[in-house]
Amino acid sequence: MRVLRLPAIHHDTNLVVIEGSIGNLLIDAGTSWYQGLQVERIKGVLGEEANLDRILLTSKRYPCSGGAKHLSESFENCEVGIHADGQAALETGDFFTTWANRFDSDMPPIATHAVEDGDVFALGDGQVESLHLPGHSADGMGYWIPEQKMMITGILLPRADRPTRWDLPSGCLPDVISSLKKIRALHPQSLIPMQGPAIKGERHVKEVLNMHIDFFKSCIENNGQVPVSVPRPAQTALWYTPHPPWPLEENESL
Repeated sequence: MRVLRLPAIHHDTNLVVIEGSIGNLLIDAGTSWYQGLQVERIKGVLGEEANLDRILLTSKRYPCSGGAKHLSESFENCEVGIHADGQAALETGDFFTTWANRFDSDMPPIATHAVEDGDVFALGDGQVESLHLPGHSADGMGYWIPEQKMMITGILLPRADRPTRWDLPSGCLPDVISSLKKIRALHPQSLIPMQGPAIKGERHVKEVLNMHIDFFKSCIENNGQVPVSVPRPAQTALWYTPHPPWPLEENESL
C-alpha cells in the first residue's frame, strides 16, 4: 500500500492519496478553487486510467470539503464519506457552518455517506481505519493506517506549529484535548496534518502532540481563552498562530 501526500495549495488541506492492491482512497478534497488542478495531481500519481473508490473527509469545513463534488464527478461519481454530523451541511451546501462564506465562496452541495468511528476500509495490502476526533468541529474525523502507524489528523492538528481553533460552529475545547489524547494513545510514528509537512518519528510526534495538549490545557485554565500573546486569527484562519512561534521541525537539542 502506498500513501502519498499532495501538499496543500494556499487555503487547501493536504490531499492524501492511498493506493492499495484492490482500491484507492482520497482523504480530503481541498477547496473548490483548485479542484481542476487537484484532479490532475491525483491522476499524476495514480495514472490517467486509475480511479478512486471513495473520498473520505476529515471535516465539513470548506478547505477540506469544497472540492469534493468536482473530484467525485471526475472519478466516476465515487462515494464521498463524512461523519454523520457533517452530512447535512454538505448536502444542503451550507456556506456558514462549512466556513465557505469566510472564503467568499459557495459550497457545492453533494450527497454523502456516513462514516462512523471504527469503520475499516480494506485496500487489499492494507487498510484505513476511521477515528472520530471532535473538537475543532463535532464531525471531525481522523484516519489511521495501522501498517504504517500513521494518522491523518485533519484540522484537529493544522500543522506542528499551529494549534486548532475550537470557537467555530460545533467546536469544543475539552473535546480537542480528548481527541489529541486519543491519537497519542495509538503511539503513531507519523502524522499528516491539515497543512504543512508530515510529522515523522515517534519521539517528534509525541513532542508535538504534548505541545498541543499543553496549550489547550492552559486555555481551559485561562477560562477558555487563548493567551494574550496569541494574535487574533485572520477571517479565514482555522488555527491560532502562537507568538513566539512554535517549532515546525524537530528540536534536535532534546
